[in-house]
Parts: sequence; C-alpha cells; structure tokens
Amino acid sequence: MSSLFDTVTFAHGPSLKNRFMLAPLTNSQSAADGVLSDEEYRWLTMRAEGGFGLTMTCASHVQAVGQGFPGQLGCFDDMHIPGLARLAEGIKQHDSLAIIQLHHAGRRSPKELIGTDPVSSSADEKMGARAMTTAEVEQVIEDFISAAIRAQKAGFQGVELHGAHDYLICQFLNEELNKRRDKFGGTLENRARVLFNVVAGIRDCCGEDFHIAVRLSPERFGMKTSDIVQVYKRLVKEGNVDMIDMSLWDCFKLGADEDFADRRLIDIFANLERGDVKLAVAGKLYSAEDMQKCIDAGADMVAVGRAAVTNHDFPLQTRNNPKFVMRELPVPRATLREEGLSDTFITYMGNWPGFVEAE
Repeated sequence: MSSLFDTVTFAHGPSLKNRFMLAPLTNSQSAADGVLSDEEYRWLTMRAEGGFGLTMTCASHVQAVGQGFPGQLGCFDDMHIPGLARLAEGIKQHDSLAIIQLHHAGRRSPKELIGTDPVSSSADEKMGARAMTTAEVEQVIEDFISAAIRAQKAGFQGVELHGAHDYLICQFLNEELNKRRDKFGGTLENRARVLFNVVAGIRDCCGEDFHIAVRLSPERFGMKTSDIVQVYKRLVKEGNVDMIDMSLWDCFKLGADEDFADRRLIDIFANLERGDVKLAVAGKLYSAEDMQKCIDAGADMVAVGRAAVTNHDFPLQTRNNPKFVMRELPVPRATLREEGLSDTFITYMGNWPGFVEAE
C-alpha cells in the first residue's frame, strides 16, 4: 500500500520527500507592489519546516493588471527577484520543493486595485471587463513565460499555472464566456491555446530540469468536466508537465455534470492514463485518514489548504499519528499567530465562515 511518506519522482525537476503539498493560498501579506514581505516569508517557510514535501506560494501575478487581491506576491517585474530568491532559498533549506504559482486574475482583477478596466477572453459587462485583443493575448502568453524565467532565476525549482477558479486561463477555457473569433476562441483546442502555448514556452525556455504544473477545476466557473478531461489527456500526451493539480472542492463528491454524476471526482481523474505525470488533488482534506484515502484512490499527492493554515507541521504530526486531524474550528487568533499568520492574513481568513474565533 502506498504511504503519504513515499518519495514522489517527476519527469522533470527534483523529487519530493513525501506526498504532502502546501496548496496555493491567498493571504494578502506582501507589499502593495508585489515585493515579498517578512510576513509571507515566515508563513511559507514555516510550512516547509513543518514537513511539506512541496511548498507552493500564493497565486503570483504575471502582469500588474492581472492582480487579483491586495498584498499579492508579484512575479511580473525584475524588482521581485531578490525577494523571490530569499523565499526560494528559505523553502529549499528545509528539503521542500519550491514552486511559485503563476496567475492572472483576468476579469476578476478589481478596477480599484489595478487602476483600469480588467481584461478577459471576452467582454463581461457585469464585471466591467473588456475583451483582450489578439496582440494582448499573445503578450500575456509571453508574460507568463517571462515570469517563469524570473522564478527560475530566483531559484525556484518550478512553477504552477493557475488554470482554475475563473482566473484568466480558466476564462479562456470557459465556453460560456469565451466568444472570441480568433485562434483563441471557438473549439476547445482554440480555447486551450493560451494554456498549451504557455506550457510549451516555459519548457522551451526553462529546460528539462524545471518542474511545470497546471491547476484545473473540473466544475463551476463554466467548466465542463468532459472538457477538462480532454485538457488533462492532452497535457499528459504532450509530456511537458510534471503535475496536474485538480482543485475538486470536495475530493469525494460525485460529479455535478450529468455524464459523471455516478462517479466521485477523484475517481474520474485518478483513473485516467497519466504516464509520468503526477496527480495532486485538493478538496476538504482535513485529516490524515482522508488524505490517505486519496492516495489509496490513485492520487499521487494531496494539496493541503485549511489544515496547513491551522497546523504548519501537519506532515510531521501525521508521521507520528496516522489519525491526525486539523485543529478544531474556530481557531483563536493567538493560535493562528503562533502558526505563522500575520494579522492581515488572519483578517482574510475571517472571511471563511467559522474559521477564526470571534474576539
């Protein structure tokens, strides 16, 4: 039987010491210009020290106009490299794989934050977004690639492309939203062109020793499970990515789409042929036993979110206790501070109902 503490190897880049991965989590702790803060450094390096085999940053925007939330870690300018280099080194010194998630919020970029109208695959009057020109789409592809080069220069061992949760790559995949008539709209092949061009460009520029991951959602945000299955299969076939990170919301729920209503979401993707590509899953994983169930179901890794917020050393605790469970909610603010969260991050977590204990 596979264990949560097995080594995980990839086609490109270094291996993991275990199957635990820190999920990319918004925390709003960095500077207004995207430069790394001491608070974000502490939050992430504590998780590396706590035993996570892979420590992933929050979503890091590749264009200034792609910022999605205040205090977001940036990767769109060389001014970010010194902070990123410090962070990468701090993660790696604990024998944890240092991965930065690359992101563009698209239509979800608040106008008051970016100072202009947000952009998307097509216009969205409700969200005040305009459609990108073909030249702008080509530029954002180049900016994703440039951000990966920047991350590699800073010492990160790989990147994850955020193709989920209604951010820009997802907005191109979204057939309901994407009404383009150029090469980036229409068929699934065209709607996925941004994603696959970015992946190919990063592999070409960053070489064979660099880890590339993609995060996808199989439901919500206009996503059709059947489309995401096809994207998954093509990512595997082309062989440029090392990991597909499936954000399932609840790993063990049945599919919402009619064609998949009799199958658990984790089973849909764990049972697809994936060759050397590893599958990570995220969604309501709060106990070591549920995480082990994911591995038993065929996943290669578990992406830990809330349980990593409440317990920075969740993997180390699990090694000592296979029945370990995250802290009971709500969590006192003082406890969260001890777990490496700044007051800004704690305030953000207060938006999650029942998470932070009222003062």
